[in-house]
Amino acid sequence: MVKRSLDRFTPLALFLLILFASAVVCGQSTGTKGTSPNIIIVLVDDLGYQDVGFNGCKDIITPNIDRIADEGVLFSDGYVTYPVCGPSRAGLITGRYQDRFGFGRNPLFAPKDPNMGLPLSEETLADALRKADYSTVAIGKWHLGAHPALHPLKRGFDDFFGFLTGGHNYFPEEYTLADETEVTSQYAAYRTRLLRDHTRVEESEYLTDALSREAVSYIKKYKDRPFFMYLAYNAPHTPLQATEKYLSRYNHIQEKKRKTYAAMVSAVDDGVGAILKCLDDLGIDDNTMIVFLSDNGGPEKVNASDNGALRAGKGSVFEGGIRVPFAMRWPGMITGGRVFEQPVISLDIFATAIGNTQKTVPTKNEIDGVNLVPYLLNGQKIDRNLYWRQFGKKSLVVRSNNLKYLSFQKQDTKHLFDLSNDVSEDNDIKKQFESRVSDLDALLQKWNKQLIDPVFMGLLLNDEYNKLHPDRWGKD
Repeated sequence: MVKRSLDRFTPLALFLLILFASAVVCGQSTGTKGTSPNIIIVLVDDLGYQDVGFNGCKDIITPNIDRIADEGVLFSDGYVTYPVCGPSRAGLITGRYQDRFGFGRNPLFAPKDPNMGLPLSEETLADALRKADYSTVAIGKWHLGAHPALHPLKRGFDDFFGFLTGGHNYFPEEYTLADETEVTSQYAAYRTRLLRDHTRVEESEYLTDALSREAVSYIKKYKDRPFFMYLAYNAPHTPLQATEKYLSRYNHIQEKKRKTYAAMVSAVDDGVGAILKCLDDLGIDDNTMIVFLSDNGGPEKVNASDNGALRAGKGSVFEGGIRVPFAMRWPGMITGGRVFEQPVISLDIFATAIGNTQKTVPTKNEIDGVNLVPYLLNGQKIDRNLYWRQFGKKSLVVRSNNLKYLSFQKQDTKHLFDLSNDVSEDNDIKKQFESRVSDLDALLQKWNKQLIDPVFMGLLLNDEYNKLHPDRWGKD
């Protein structure tokens, strides 16, 4: 029977049939060039600028993360839109400065509050890519709202695995709360069971390993059509927790906090390695764009991260708070081994993603980033300024070319630095360039008029929020 059915095929057709069957058996995608690229964002939490090999780290080994930079492009001056988790993520996922829509504070965990998170006026990157027939999945830390209306599945994602809070414990035996109805304080939410879509699940693996496992699983699920994966590891955010598997790699680090931090970064690196291997095994590596970055700079005293020569860290608009490890890899489009020294920002990820699909993607709102690919291919200069605002601290910042101007209104102080020769922001040159300070201040004031006040109370107002919302916890 088999021989008779095969006799109906020409030698060429038979060869193609066998090739196709082999691809199916191996789990390989049958997609072809000319299709929209798969897009994976690997976002880590509170990683120091100098805590990856591609930025010069010596005591933490990150060979897989480094592959993204080595085989793609390293952005030496890569920024996020805010020096703290929540607002930074809001800017990244919408491609818009988050203060345009009032996300100027770090949100509280408030599952009954439909306004505590990303406003429904905003379109996420997942929403946009669905217009180009993408499958979409969010994995890990959400932190853009815990109310049902703000859940990832309501914000453009087909699948979700992770947690809605701003952080989480890593050891599954500590997931002692069944769901959000058992949470009685802001940080108790770190102990809730994980979610798959809307269902709480039992988990047995170390959290970072579980998130990596799910990433590989969803890649296999989506391999035959374009997909967007938002993989938001909470590592190396506190609590500092690591398994012996990773701790044993860093016995050369004597300081306990730094050792645990290094182990947590190493777990992420293993996950990135598993993802890269999966893409290669499936034959979709060349047509997959991967972007790696941190949500803000490292809080050095809190988690033993290292921002290198950069000034300050998480929570600050000096370079240590907003300049982050940032790299992109797309083998089928971008040649590897490149360093891009022009300033880029997390807003550009949205524009780059939708700008390289096979279908035109109209956006609901005007976005603020640029498609980086043309600049990477032709080397032209990106003509723009980058801005930051901290509403609570009344701080405004602009980077124009290599000049960075900071206006701290609460302290009534102004600073001007030339980042081309002063990345540590040690030499204030405002007195030598008073006219430039005036010009940059005018730019900031003009930009600031486009922004709105925060639309929700944030983490620093936890106690006040509790007084105004005595029904915040428990069942309705």
